Amino acid sequence: MTNGYADLAAAAAASGSLLPEPDREIAVLGRVPVGASREAAITHLQRAAIEVRRRSIQTVGDVGAGHIGGEFSITDALVTLYLSEMNISPEQVEACDPERDRLVLSKGHAANALYTTLVAGGYIPAQSLRTFLQPQSLLNGHPARTKIKAVEASTGPLGHGLPIAVGMALAAKLARSPRRTFVLLGDGEMQEGANWEAIMCAAHQRLSGLIGVLDRNRLQQGARVEDTNGLEPIADKLRAFGWEVIEIDGHDFAALLDAFAATPAVSGKPTMIIAHTDKGAPVSYMRDNVAWHHKVPNAEQVALALIELDAILAGIGKDAK
Repeated sequence: MTNGYADLAAAAAASGSLLPEPDREIAVLGRVPVGASREAAITHLQRAAIEVRRRSIQTVGDVGAGHIGGEFSITDALVTLYLSEMNISPEQVEACDPERDRLVLSKGHAANALYTTLVAGGYIPAQSLRTFLQPQSLLNGHPARTKIKAVEASTGPLGHGLPIAVGMALAAKLARSPRRTFVLLGDGEMQEGANWEAIMCAAHQRLSGLIGVLDRNRLQQGARVEDTNGLEPIADKLRAFGWEVIEIDGHDFAALLDAFAATPAVSGKPTMIIAHTDKGAPVSYMRDNVAWHHKVPNAEQVALALIELDAILAGIGKDAK
């Protein structure tokens, strides 16, 4: 599987060693500009995703806690949704616009990636990231809807996010609203029975506005998913339960854009996008390494990751010039 970053990193790194930039706040990058070409949109998302990862790993390193591997594997999907594909904005959230799209982060332990993406989209201030996990902070280790308006559901107990999203999607259908409900799931939590009950319910209710994104990074806490309780053939199982299934490289922005644009499905069925990813991507020492489910990088490891991420950042968009 290609990851969309390797060539960029190799080209940038070939010019010589890069030193990581000093610690800095992530900028408010905002949505892909209206009218932007597909190439420009992808470049915008690529840059945003690297900036989110830069800030995320510094946050985890500073605090001494987090789930950086699984945060990195979902960053591309989160950035694509909030900065391009979802009908949502800080103004809509502030006004509680009922027609905004929703996102439920079922794998709530990856909250840091969500918070950093929300900063990039202008939903919460950049300085708040420095309070992550601190007493009285709005930024808990798992998202809390009572603390941040842009958080649609309090999540963390695995297997609960999809049932919550089913309820949201059913409410949208009853209201005859075109709004979509996205739910981002870890593949390990697909071993939970509550998810399969929700999958059956969503198909029965023909919730076409429900879109699952399955972070298929193949690793869960402590082991590989297939060694713990195998899911395959996951795509066939989901189809048998009445869902449309799209399989993509979850680090390919063109594939992500196309997959989200194909929802809601014309068949009237809910959709599951199986995003094949690598835990820890694109950082070489983290990639596909189960230790980084909740391992905390030391200062040297943070610096090494920043060197790699800055090399990628330097290479983005050069081919388009």
